[in-house]
Amino acid sequence: MKKVKKVKDKVNDGQDDDPWWWLVQEGIRPSFLCISLFALLVRVAVGLHPYSGARTPPKFGDYEAQRHWMEITLNLPPKDWYRNSSVNDLSYWGLDYPPLTAYQSYVHGVFLKTFDPDSVALFTSRGYESYLGKLLMRWTVLSSDVLIFFPAVLYFVLVYRSMRFGMGQNSDVAWHIAMILLNPCLILIDHGHFQYNCISLGLTIAAIAAALSQKDLVASVLYCLALNHKQMSAYFAPAFFGYLLGKCLRKKNPLLEVTKLGLMVIGTFAVVWWPYLQSKDAALAVLSRLAPFERGIYEDYVANFWCTSSVLVKWKKLYSTQSLRIFSLAATLITCLPSMVQQILAPSSKGFLYALLNTSFSFYLFSFQVHEKSILLPLLPLTLLALEESRSILWLTHFAMFSMFPLLHRDKLVLAYMALYALFILVYFAPCGPSGRCHGTKTLDNTQKTKRSVDFITSITFHPLVMGFLGLCSLILHVIYLTMHPPNKYPFLFEAVIMLICFSQFVLFTFYFNSKQWMLSKHLTSKDKQKKLI
Repeated sequence: MKKVKKVKDKVNDGQDDDPWWWLVQEGIRPSFLCISLFALLVRVAVGLHPYSGARTPPKFGDYEAQRHWMEITLNLPPKDWYRNSSVNDLSYWGLDYPPLTAYQSYVHGVFLKTFDPDSVALFTSRGYESYLGKLLMRWTVLSSDVLIFFPAVLYFVLVYRSMRFGMGQNSDVAWHIAMILLNPCLILIDHGHFQYNCISLGLTIAAIAAALSQKDLVASVLYCLALNHKQMSAYFAPAFFGYLLGKCLRKKNPLLEVTKLGLMVIGTFAVVWWPYLQSKDAALAVLSRLAPFERGIYEDYVANFWCTSSVLVKWKKLYSTQSLRIFSLAATLITCLPSMVQQILAPSSKGFLYALLNTSFSFYLFSFQVHEKSILLPLLPLTLLALEESRSILWLTHFAMFSMFPLLHRDKLVLAYMALYALFILVYFAPCGPSGRCHGTKTLDNTQKTKRSVDFITSITFHPLVMGFLGLCSLILHVIYLTMHPPNKYPFLFEAVIMLICFSQFVLFTFYFNSKQWMLSKHLTSKDKQKKLI
């Protein structure tokens, strides 16, 4: 009886210390359901705000692009989806994503036609913005979240939990789920600006979970589907390649394992691209749409290397597009190579997550034709590593949102931006978020175990004075951007300053995360190093 009483007292003490106990006491799935319902309501609320290009003819914006793709895929045969013709003017939001996006547009187009045929009528539906049409369009994004992104997150959390990556308490699980599902940047872009990033990112999360649970063939299929939905998923390709190849090389028959993975990749691509494999011209027509080099090395004021350095070096004037393509390819490969090599030499689950973060940052900073929205890709693995990088996710999410502020301001999403930022801060600082902050212990990103280089970068990035100064600068810039007009001589002065500040932080964190990934191999036990995967 005394033993039972002690156990009960211990449970009660745990409940007193952990105010989230009521949410997680029944297990991961019920807590996931509660958080998912709240996350869904947040998405619905954001969907009540304006979207990209609302009531701004002649080309409107991303909302019209997505609707137009539904119109094209629904009314034309697949062979004409990527080809310029009298019925498909590619200069008006022509399809520029892989075939899986086209198939998704067709499915959503069928749904819209069922309830509002005028919204996807060929030619006459251009700029269509009826109330019912907007509701249906918003519903397609919500359903994509519910059917793909949310289940993928649950799959990942279950795998992550089973691997015990530092989840000390049940509240850690709930907090981690909230950090992924309530990512303000993803919600603002998909449900405010209007896109379907939840599909490609959801497939990527599922592929990551499959890879972590040793289902490498399933992981390769899921990642190929993500890549065939949005070509920007290639940001993760070096990490997947390095991790899967590294595991294959440690198995008894490496050649057989690599062959199986190769066949799965080829088979997945063959199925998705089948309508365009009938002729060389059809395949080339699709490929030419996926790499729009004529748009230039960057657009607007994105916080990457090429755009930031263009303040001093006028890349577009000094070099041809062909030269810039070579420069960007070389820079991207050189900067993502260390992460890929580290995983080939010493594949590990945690190292894989850091490799995803590092290679996606390499692509964001150095690849060709990067958009502000591309910051969603490095943010994905960071949210998956939220318990390991609890400080980093706060700081980087702040600057990721800040880097997109001019874009969201143009879309008239400032109110949604402020509300979601406030919600993110509230969830982040919730009592007993990560257990490190709750109990006064050190944060989970245990920098004392890393090299002096990591400590040096950490001391700069997370120094209270530096954080306070940059936080104050970003606050002032928000106010200035909303209340003042830039000088006529420098109409994009405010955007340039925002870009410079965000770029500086992204570069610092790129060094930091790369250093942490390479330090992981130093902490592998001799048993891990000698282990043969069966």
